[in-house]
Formats: sequence, structure tokens, C-alpha cells
Amino acid sequence: MNPSPHVSDILRVATYNIHKGVQGIGPARRLEIHNLGLAVEQLDADIVCLQEVRKLHRREAAYFQRWPDVPQAEYLAPEGYEAIYRTNAFTKHGEHGNALLSRWPVIGHQHEDISDHRFEQRGLLHVEVDAHGRRVHVIVVHLGLIPGSRVRQVERLQQFVEREVPPGSPVVVAGDFNDWGLQIKRMLAGFGLYEFDAPRAFTYPARLPLVQLDHVYVRGLSPIGLHVPRGRIWWRMSDHLPLIAEFRL
Repeated sequence: MNPSPHVSDILRVATYNIHKGVQGIGPARRLEIHNLGLAVEQLDADIVCLQEVRKLHRREAAYFQRWPDVPQAEYLAPEGYEAIYRTNAFTKHGEHGNALLSRWPVIGHQHEDISDHRFEQRGLLHVEVDAHGRRVHVIVVHLGLIPGSRVRQVERLQQFVEREVPPGSPVVVAGDFNDWGLQIKRMLAGFGLYEFDAPRAFTYPARLPLVQLDHVYVRGLSPIGLHVPRGRIWWRMSDHLPLIAEFRL
């Protein structure tokens, strides 16, 4: 899929788990947030949904000389984009969560905790944007590692959509679903959310992708294409590859 021109009826959405801007472990770990900033710009998406985004991390900021002075969501936002971030998890040295970068004006945003147990802190980020005069509701998710948790989190997602999104309004749900089966896909279809109906676009693990953990589902929009950037430059930056989906408004 070639990048489409930015015409008024095309919505280009990217989702990307950025692995907190750092790759590797121990002394061999390397800071990738600067490369990720260039990568996000290259995605050329109207909306970029990000997971595992650090607001701050005191230990890593002390370890890396070039750690950005601003939170990662702000650092990654291309010029002219608005960055919305909300924390999912509080850790010993900092906090991280989901973010959304929007080329379009943001009307409002909110966060909901969808943690299923005390060992995993999870949340959804809801952002309403003005896309060429049309209001689009975008929800960024990062679901849990346990299958039963994911099912309950999708049920929470359904309740949230029914409560917070007006009937008939376009909805985008994007993120890392941590699931490569069909159960979550069927559950989402049960309340009107579908993705591009094509062969799976494998996104994980980035170096040799075998499964698709990252998805963009929509309601009230027409899916027209799906693309996963590949190559060494991409698999060095995160353990996930980004996923780019295009829709007709």
C-alpha cells in the first residue's frame, strides 16, 4: 500500500508499541527515542496511537545522556501535531501509558482504568478529534497478557463505547491487543468494530514477525488498506512493528 495523498475523505491511522523508547537489556540497552521521532514522522499518519510511552523514568534519564527533557509523547509529536498522553502504570522509577498524536484539532479526551488484576496496570485513552469537520472518536488500548483479562477488558471497552460515544459516530479502536486468535476479533465485531479484511499483517516480534498483535478496528468508516513497514531500521527501534491503516471517512 502506497501512502495516500491527504485528501478530505481519507483517514490514515498508525498504531505503534514503542517499547518505552529503549531496546535491549542491561548495559547493552540503547536509547531509540530519537530514531522513533523520525519514524513517527515518516508514518505520515493523521492519527498516531502509541503504547508503552514513558512520561518519565528517573533511572533511565540518569543512565542515558540524551534522554529527552520532555515526556516521550511530546517529544515524538511531529510539528503541528497535538499530543495527548495518559498514564496507565506507575512504577518504582516513573510512569508510562498510552498516547495519541493528532494532525487534527482535539475536541476532548479522557482516560479509563481497565486493569483486571493488581499485577497489570492497563487503561484506555479516548480522544475525540475534528476530522475535516467530522467528529471521530479514537480509543487507544493496550490489553493484558492473560486471555481471560483481555476478554473482560474488551467487555469494559464495549461498555465504554456504549456510554461515551454517540450512536452513529465514527469510532477507531487501535493498539496492542496482545492477542493473535479470533476471540477478540469476534467480540469486537459483536458491537460493530471491524478491521481491514485482508491477510494478517504480522507485527511481532519485529525482527521476524510471526503474529499480529497490533490492530486498528473501526465503526462507521470504510477500511481501504493496511501496511506494515519492514526492514532493519524498523526492527531495531522496538519489539513491535508499526501498523498503518487507511479508511474512507
